[in-house]
Amino acid sequence: MTKTFESPQIIVLDRGFVYAGRVEIADGFVTITQAKCVRRWGTSNGLGELAAKGPQSRTVLDDVGTVVAPMTALIHLIGCKADAWPALAA
Repeated sequence: MTKTFESPQIIVLDRGFVYAGRVEIADGFVTITQAKCVRRWGTSNGLGELAAKGPQSRTVLDDVGTVVAPMTALIHLIGCKADAWPALAA
């Protein structure tokens, strides 16, 4: 079974890796395209604020292309407001 999310997602993986991007889950893997590593949240209210409002002036994102991780590494997903993340438009 394949699950593709319509809106961008913030993806929290084990070992402290946090990404934003387009997500598809299939065959035991999560694939993140247009992936941006979230190096600094740059918010005062955490990842929820980043998801809702998009990158802030103090947010630091690094382009990383495509990331593939096993589902066992996935901690959680946070749905983003698509209009707050124009860089991740479908």
